[in-house]
Formats: sequence, structure tokens, C-alpha cells
Amino acid sequence: MAGEPYQRIVKHYEDCLAEHGEGAAAVDWRDEESAQIRYGVMLGLIRENLRDENCKVTLLDFGCGLGGLKDYIDQNGLTGISYSGLDLSPQFVDETRKRHPSLSVYCCDILEEGCELPDFDYIIMNGIFTRRHDLTTEEMKAYFERLAKRVFAKCRTGLAFNVMSDCVDWQSENLFHACHGELSRFICKELSQHFVLRNDYGLHETTCYVYGHSAYDRKVKL
Repeated sequence: MAGEPYQRIVKHYEDCLAEHGEGAAAVDWRDEESAQIRYGVMLGLIRENLRDENCKVTLLDFGCGLGGLKDYIDQNGLTGISYSGLDLSPQFVDETRKRHPSLSVYCCDILEEGCELPDFDYIIMNGIFTRRHDLTTEEMKAYFERLAKRVFAKCRTGLAFNVMSDCVDWQSENLFHACHGELSRFICKELSQHFVLRNDYGLHETTCYVYGHSAYDRKVKL
């Protein structure tokens, strides 16, 4: 869908990759420290013991960039995660496959009807909805709602995603600051009544954990 407005966001990140090549700047994050914080917060979605090799959960890193989350998982000994990546950008997918040749990394647009993707226990969308670039707020909201519904349908247990918080003194024109009330109403109506909003980790963001009924079937402690 080359004409879709969200492709302009993808192009922005590809320009960052071309300019910087690696590290946090290649995915337009401020620094490596904040990236590490985000990885830990995103993985807070999962309530199983991830250091138990007998407890394998499948995880899709949606918008995996350069596979930084996989590096974090390995560095912290989280052997209970069976990781796969996905990115819409062929440039990022190529780089991730070079860095992690043994990984399963998908290159597709889930909003296209021909995209075939298996279900996963958990899906993480880190940074997909924080930047709206030059999209209008309404364009970004429509994209967010459309994509979140499509991705949540592929989750067996839970989904995590982040947006910029609206509980701030100043908002950037290039970022997507979602109203907590509107966000909660959308999640409750369109995704699930079982969700958590996290605004506690100091990066002016809100991370959302959304769980389906299978979370209770699997006896995940919520």
C-alpha cells in the first residue's frame, strides 16, 4: 500500500537507518538507555517465568527495526521466549537478518489482504504508534485503530504497544499523544476489557498491555 499515509512514517525511519546505520539513532530513539527501558517495559506484558526453558512462549516483535529487543532478550537470559520479528521495511528486515541469521523475520504489511502471518502468544509493538511524523492527528488515530485491531486478532494471549502520553506539559507536533480516556474506550470497545495502562517509567509515554480471554485460560496472573 505505497500510497497509504503511514508509509511516510516508514520512509522517515528508513532515512534514519541510511544516515546512522546502527544504534538507537537508526530507529530514531534518543539513546540506548531509553531503548533498554522500553524493552523491559514491553516485556512486562508477559507474566510467565521467562527464564524457565520449559515455558516457551511465542513472541512477535512487530516493527522489529534492527532486532534490538532480541539482543535484550539474549543478554538477560530470557530463554523462555521463542522470538520472531516483523518489519514493513525491506531495509530493516535485511539488516536484522544479517545480525540474526537464525531468526524468523517477516517482511510484510499486515494491513494488506495478501499478508499471511501465524498467530503468536504475545505481540509487542514498540514505537509503532509514538511518532505521527507529518500525518494529521486524525490520520494517525485512524491508522492506530485499524492496525491495533488487525494485530490483536493475531494474539493468543496479549499485546503491548506504546503511545506518547498526554499527561505532559508540552506536546510535540511530530509525536502521537493519545488521550488516556479515548485510548481506554477504544481498547475496551474494540480489543478487550482486560488491559493495563502504564505511565510510570519516565519517558513521557504510555504503554498498554491488552489481554484476551486466553490469558485466563493459561492461568496467567494478571
